[in-house]
Amino acid sequence: MQIAAMTFRLYAPWVHSLKEKRMIVKSLIAQLQNRFHVSAAETDEQDTHTILVIGIAAIVPHHALADSLMDSISGFVETATEAEILEETREIR
Repeated sequence: MQIAAMTFRLYAPWVHSLKEKRMIVKSLIAQLQNRFHVSAAETDEQDTHTILVIGIAAIVPHHALADSLMDSISGFVETATEAEILEETREIR
């Protein structure tokens, strides 16, 4: 059993308030949890309007499934939000 962990740093220049950012983050997290059955949360930059940092973790039985899951999540994040992906980190433990 292994843990697949990902972090996305997104840039959303049209966001002008923390309330607006919170709506985007909550929606994206809910979609990730429902679609991929992973744990997801906003992990950093909570006070910055235009930067969203989402951490994702999942328990997987083997390395190949972890890679496949992370590729699927990455593709989903690209299409699910208009925010630009500044950075994506992946780790398998």
